[in-house]
Amino acid sequence: MATVYFYEKPGCINNARQKKLLAAAGHQVVALNLLTEPWQTGRLCAFFGELAVRDWFNYSAPALKYGEIDPDNLSERQALALMVENPLLIRRPLMQVGDSLMAGFDQQAVDNWIGLTETETIQDLENCPRPLAQSSCGHE
Repeated sequence: MATVYFYEKPGCINNARQKKLLAAAGHQVVALNLLTEPWQTGRLCAFFGELAVRDWFNYSAPALKYGEIDPDNLSERQALALMVENPLLIRRPLMQVGDSLMAGFDQQAVDNWIGLTETETIQDLENCPRPLAQSSCGHE
Protein backbone atom coordinates (compact mmCIF):
# COMPACT_ATOMS: atom_id res chain seq x y z
CA MET A 1 0.00 0.00 0.00
CA ALA A 2 1.00 3.63 -0.40
CA THR A 3 1.95 6.50 1.84
CA VAL A 4 -0.35 9.37 0.84
CA TYR A 5 0.63 12.92 1.71
CA PHE A 6 -2.81 14.47 2.01
CA TYR A 7 -3.11 18.25 1.96
CA GLU A 8 -6.44 19.11 3.56
CA LYS A 9 -8.38 21.84 5.29
CA PRO A 10 -8.54 20.59 8.87
CA GLY A 11 -12.15 20.15 9.95
CA CYS A 12 -13.50 19.63 6.44
CA ILE A 13 -16.10 16.82 6.51
CA ASN A 14 -15.26 15.51 3.04
CA ASN A 15 -11.52 15.50 3.69
CA ALA A 16 -12.22 13.35 6.78
CA ARG A 17 -14.30 10.93 4.66
CA GLN A 18 -11.59 10.81 1.98
CA LYS A 19 -8.88 10.00 4.53
CA LYS A 20 -11.10 7.28 5.98
CA LEU A 21 -11.48 5.65 2.54
CA LEU A 22 -7.74 5.77 1.96
CA ALA A 23 -7.00 4.25 5.38
CA ALA A 24 -9.65 1.53 4.85
CA ALA A 25 -7.80 0.57 1.67
CA GLY A 26 -4.63 0.10 3.71
CA HIS A 27 -2.87 3.31 2.76
CA GLN A 28 -0.91 5.33 5.30
CA VAL A 29 -2.30 8.86 5.30
CA VAL A 30 -0.06 11.73 6.34
CA ALA A 31 -2.41 14.68 6.81
CA LEU A 32 -0.97 18.14 6.14
CA ASN A 33 -2.64 21.52 6.44
CA LEU A 34 -3.29 22.93 2.97
CA LEU A 35 -3.91 26.39 4.43
CA THR A 36 -0.57 26.77 6.22
CA GLU A 37 1.65 25.09 3.63
CA PRO A 38 4.13 27.60 2.15
CA TRP A 39 3.00 27.10 -1.47
CA GLN A 40 5.12 28.15 -4.42
CA THR A 41 3.45 28.46 -7.81
CA GLY A 42 5.56 25.78 -9.54
CA ARG A 43 5.00 23.20 -6.82
CA LEU A 44 1.28 23.93 -6.62
CA CYS A 45 0.83 23.80 -10.40
CA ALA A 46 2.35 20.30 -10.52
CA PHE A 47 -0.67 18.90 -8.62
CA PHE A 48 -3.06 19.98 -11.35
CA GLY A 49 -1.47 18.05 -14.23
CA GLU A 50 -3.70 18.17 -17.29
CA LEU A 51 -6.71 19.70 -15.50
CA ALA A 52 -8.21 22.86 -16.97
CA VAL A 53 -7.59 25.97 -14.84
CA ARG A 54 -11.29 26.08 -13.85
CA ASP A 55 -10.86 22.59 -12.30
CA TRP A 56 -8.07 23.77 -10.01
CA PHE A 57 -10.53 25.63 -7.79
CA ASN A 58 -12.52 24.79 -4.68
CA TYR A 59 -16.01 25.93 -5.59
CA SER A 60 -17.01 25.93 -1.90
CA ALA A 61 -14.66 28.88 -1.27
CA PRO A 62 -16.63 32.05 -0.54
CA ALA A 63 -14.86 34.08 -3.25
CA LEU A 64 -16.10 31.62 -5.88
CA LYS A 65 -19.55 31.05 -4.39
CA TYR A 66 -20.20 34.78 -4.32
CA GLY A 67 -18.81 35.41 -7.80
CA GLU A 68 -15.81 37.48 -6.71
CA ILE A 69 -13.53 35.25 -8.80
CA ASP A 70 -14.37 33.74 -12.18
CA PRO A 71 -11.94 30.85 -12.87
CA ASP A 72 -12.98 30.77 -16.53
CA ASN A 73 -11.38 34.18 -17.05
CA LEU A 74 -8.03 33.48 -15.39
CA SER A 75 -4.70 32.48 -16.86
CA GLU A 76 -2.66 29.75 -15.15
CA ARG A 77 -0.35 32.42 -13.73
CA GLN A 78 -3.27 34.48 -12.35
CA ALA A 79 -4.96 31.41 -10.85
CA LEU A 80 -1.78 30.23 -9.13
CA ALA A 81 -1.06 33.71 -7.73
CA LEU A 82 -4.57 33.87 -6.25
CA MET A 83 -4.21 30.38 -4.73
CA VAL A 84 -0.81 31.11 -3.17
CA GLU A 85 -2.34 34.24 -1.63
CA ASN A 86 -5.56 32.46 -0.54
CA PRO A 87 -5.22 28.66 -0.21
CA LEU A 88 -8.98 28.30 0.44
CA LEU A 89 -9.30 28.61 -3.35
CA ILE A 90 -7.35 25.39 -3.97
CA ARG A 91 -9.34 22.29 -4.91
CA ARG A 92 -8.98 19.75 -2.12
CA PRO A 93 -7.39 17.51 -1.32
CA LEU A 94 -4.00 17.69 -2.92
CA MET A 95 -2.36 14.27 -2.68
CA GLN A 96 1.13 12.99 -3.28
CA VAL A 97 2.33 9.41 -3.50
CA GLY A 98 6.02 9.26 -4.36
CA ASP A 99 6.49 11.55 -7.36
CA SER A 100 2.85 11.23 -8.43
CA LEU A 101 0.46 14.08 -7.66
CA MET A 102 -3.32 14.55 -7.79
CA ALA A 103 -5.82 17.32 -7.05
CA GLY A 104 -9.36 16.53 -5.94
CA PHE A 105 -10.87 13.23 -4.92
CA ASP A 106 -12.66 11.46 -7.72
CA GLN A 107 -13.09 7.98 -6.23
CA GLN A 108 -12.61 6.18 -9.55
CA ALA A 109 -9.49 8.19 -10.37
CA VAL A 110 -8.04 7.51 -6.90
CA ASP A 111 -8.90 3.80 -7.23
CA ASN A 112 -7.16 3.67 -10.60
CA TRP A 113 -4.19 5.58 -9.19
CA ILE A 114 -3.44 3.76 -5.91
CA GLY A 115 -6.43 1.50 -5.25
CA LEU A 116 -9.37 1.75 -2.89
CA THR A 117 -11.16 -1.04 -1.07
CA GLU A 118 -14.42 -2.13 -2.64
CA THR A 119 -16.85 0.03 -0.78
CA GLU A 120 -20.09 1.86 -1.33
CA THR A 121 -19.50 4.80 -3.59
CA ILE A 122 -20.17 8.07 -1.88
CA GLN A 123 -21.90 10.39 -4.33
CA ASP A 124 -19.87 13.56 -3.82
CA LEU A 125 -16.62 13.66 -1.93
CA GLU A 126 -15.44 17.00 -3.27
CA ASN A 127 -18.18 19.54 -2.59
CA CYS A 128 -18.91 20.58 0.97
CA PRO A 129 -22.18 18.96 2.11
CA ARG A 130 -23.11 21.82 4.45
CA PRO A 131 -24.60 25.18 3.49
CA LEU A 132 -21.96 27.91 3.36
CA ALA A 133 -23.22 29.59 6.54
CA GLN A 134 -22.63 26.35 8.49
CA SER A 135 -19.64 25.11 6.56
CA SER A 136 -16.16 24.63 7.93
CA CYS A 137 -15.02 23.77 4.40
CA GLY A 138 -15.25 27.22 2.89
CA HIS A 139 -14.20 29.39 5.83
CA GLU A 140 -10.90 29.69 7.64
